[in-house]
This record gives sequence, structure tokens and C-alpha cells, in this order.
Amino acid sequence: MHALGWRKLTVVHLDHRLRGAVSRADAKFVERLAGRLSLRCVTGRAEVRLYARERGLSLEHAAREMRRIFFAGVARRERCRTVFLAHHAEDQIETCLFNFLRGSGASGIAGMRPVSIQKIAGVELKMMRPMLHIRRNEIDTYLEAKRLAWREDATNRDLAHSRNRMRHRVMPVLAEAFGPSFPDAILRAAGILAAEDDWLRAEVERFGVEPDLSVRALTAVPLALRRRLVRRWLDRSGIDEAGFAETERVLSLLDATTGPAKVSLPGGCHARRRQGNIFLERP
Repeated sequence: MHALGWRKLTVVHLDHRLRGAVSRADAKFVERLAGRLSLRCVTGRAEVRLYARERGLSLEHAAREMRRIFFAGVARRERCRTVFLAHHAEDQIETCLFNFLRGSGASGIAGMRPVSIQKIAGVELKMMRPMLHIRRNEIDTYLEAKRLAWREDATNRDLAHSRNRMRHRVMPVLAEAFGPSFPDAILRAAGILAAEDDWLRAEVERFGVEPDLSVRALTAVPLALRRRLVRRWLDRSGIDEAGFAETERVLSLLDATTGPAKVSLPGGCHARRRQGNIFLERP
């Protein structure tokens, strides 16, 4: 970005304090690099292990959550709501495969978006990922050609993390079985699914937002759209951790003949069908 003429950038780095002196050296490397480019640099430190333990999260999940909160805080102070992230094509391929194996829908299998709007800690951020179609070997070639130094995160080789097992065990097997061009096919499929996901989102927005769900309106639309409408209703109703199981539970209320009239939801809430409408009951 600097070589392309970007000068008004703030470099942001969070030390997760997971690798002792190596983590501190990473932060120093970022500070020195930003200094050589005459860019403002904001660094922070986080107790990721403690945060993960207190909330029952994996270290990977806790680190990602703390990074996002840190980014939001810096964005608020710097009055800059655009965040550039360096995810590349291999990150995208791993994300698509990982989400597929978790049973995600089109939105998850489509992977990360080049541009997305996220609200984090009360701050609306525009997340930009301009390198999603750039392969890791292309990045390495650029760095070597420009004689630029970089640092590798040793935890990326730790097979205790599921994403690392995907990277170091699953991906090589797929390359051997399907040839080295298989990542391009996954990226192509992700692009197709992203476009179809955008279309479905637009279809959902055509329906007004009501506090209750109409049984007649839901049964009149295809199942894919029906699921999206129920999921949006759950999200806007503040039902935490609503996923496929919760969505299907609500959809079971549509069958007035053999289905239930009331189903349980997270947080002690219930969804109930009465007089042609599905509504939420809170504890």
C-alpha cells in the first residue's frame, strides 16, 4: 500500500502475549517498519490466555475477538473507520473449507468478503481485504524481490489448532489427490456462492421487518429464503448463538398439524405459534 502511494495510514498491532519474548519482538518489528515508512503506529498488549479462560473460548477465538475489540478502540480514537486486513488467498481457501466442514450455509462457504461492514464494540467498521486473491507464494516472491524482511508466527505450525491442521495436513493431501490447481476451483466456487448469497440477502430485505413472523408468508416462499427470514428474525430478536438448529426449531412451528406450538430457544426464550403468527416469549 505504501508503494502504491498510501501515506495517511495508521499501522495497528496487538501483542497477544502468547509467545513471550518472540511476541514482543514481533511488536518491535512492526514499530520499526512503520517508523521507516513514516507511518503512525499504535500497538497494544492483551492477556489472551486469561480472556479465553474466563469466557471458555479457544485461544484462537479469544485472540481474534480481542483483536477486533482493539481495532475498534483504535478506530474510534483515530476517527478512522476503515480497516485494511492482510488475509490472502490461502487464508480464504482454508476458511471456505473449514466452514464447509462445519456445516455452514452459502454465506460461510463463500468465505471472507473483500469489503464488509461490521459493528464491533459499538463502532461500525469497514473491513477491507484487498489481498484475498493473491497467493502466498506471490507475496513471498514480492518480499524477496524487494529484499523486505518479515517475521513468521511460530504458532502457525502448532497442530493443536484446527486451522493449522487444515493448512499443514489437509491441504497437501488435497493437492496430491486433485492437483495443484484445486485452490483455484475453491476460490471460484467461493465467488459464485458469494454472489448468490448477496442475491438471497437482497431477497430477505424485500420483506418488511415485523416483530412476529407470519406463517402464511413463510410457507409461501422457498425453503432457502424461509430459513434466511427466520435467521434474521432470531438475530434481530437478540437470540444469542442462533444457528441452524434454532432456525429449524422455529420452522417446525409452521406445521400446524403435526408440529409443536412452542419451541425452546437460547436464553430461556421460546418461540410460539398462535393465530397464524410466530412470536417470541422471553423469561
